[in-house]
Parts: sequence; C-alpha cells; structure tokens
Amino acid sequence: MIDETTGRRNTSFWRELPILLGVAIVVAILVRAFVLQTFYIPSESMEHTLNINDRVLVNKLVYDFRDPRRGEIVVFTAPQEWKSDPTETDFIKRVIGIGGDHVKCCVGGKITINGKVLDEPYLNTDDGANLPASPEQFDVVVPKGRLWVMGDNRYHSGDSRDQYNRTNHDIIQATIPLSAVVGRAFVTFWPFNRAGWLSVPPGFSVIPSAPA
Repeated sequence: MIDETTGRRNTSFWRELPILLGVAIVVAILVRAFVLQTFYIPSESMEHTLNINDRVLVNKLVYDFRDPRRGEIVVFTAPQEWKSDPTETDFIKRVIGIGGDHVKCCVGGKITINGKVLDEPYLNTDDGANLPASPEQFDVVVPKGRLWVMGDNRYHSGDSRDQYNRTNHDIIQATIPLSAVVGRAFVTFWPFNRAGWLSVPPGFSVIPSAPA
C-alpha cells in the first residue's frame, strides 16, 4: 500500500526547496549589504590588535543610529589620496579623534586628546617599547563631521598622521568624513586562536569632551 499523504509531503518539500533556497540567498545578500559583513586584514597597520589575514566581522548598521566613538575600530572607504595601490578599497583603523577634538603628539611620548593623556597599551612595540606614540609630531583640531584615525602599528601605518605630514599639514586630507565609514569592526573570528571582541580600550573612557 502507498501512503499518499507521505508522498504528497515529499513532493511538496522538493517543490518548496528552491523557494527556500532563494529566500535564504536574498536574506544573506540583505544582511551583507545592510547589517553585517566580513573583512580580512591585508596589511600590518593594525598589528598586533589585528594581524595580516585575520578576519573580522563588521557591524554596518550601528552608525545609522550614532556616530563613531573614540577607540572604536572602523572600516572606511579609502580616500583616493590614501591609496598606495589603486586596487585598495577599504581601510581599517582605530578612531583617535572625533569632530572638535584637539589631538596632539607627543607629550611624554604619548598622545593627548583635549588635554588628557591617552593610555594606549595596545600599541605595537616591535620597533621598540619606549618609542613615542607617533613617529611624527602633530597638533590638530579635528574638523566637525570628520575623524582622525590611526593604526595600532604606528610606525607602519598609512593613517591620519601619515597623511597630515604628506600633505603639508592639510587637516581635511588627513581626516576622513563620517560618510566614508562602512561600519564598526567588533569581533575577530578567524583564526580561531585569535578570536575575540574588539572592545574600546579603557584609556578612552577618561578623555573629556571636545571644547564647545
């Protein structure tokens, strides 16, 4: 005897399978476009917070509701002037200063933000533990609507500091607009032995607000 009910269920499943797969693909595309995206690290500029070929997960939705904050690691569309390779599209750096901040280096070898010394235990010390927090000095006020971003591997990073000196202290070319930010990198997920959250370091919590 043939179980007609089971037969109908099996037929229905195979008919619905392409629809389910299509829906899954559409959902994955929407999530990648608007919510989450994976990025790999192509350079040494964020070592050793992020090493070459690390994979990170980026929240693309968070900055639709608020602006980036100091200490967060952001992915942004690279300004043309920042590219050493025409094929480069996105950069990843740490936000050091936001609009209105007075960012200066170096005071006792450290960066100050709005007059407060920034503690940066995450900095790469491969080139020497007692080196200043930047290979060049700078004293800038970040324009409103823009970000001063730097790599954690300060002596091997094409960042705001680097562009500031390359462009004869042009603060606009040295900073990135908020509109260029793709999202916040919030977790390293590959390789497994380096998996972890990319939280804001405690040193940023004591930085005062920018002068009015």
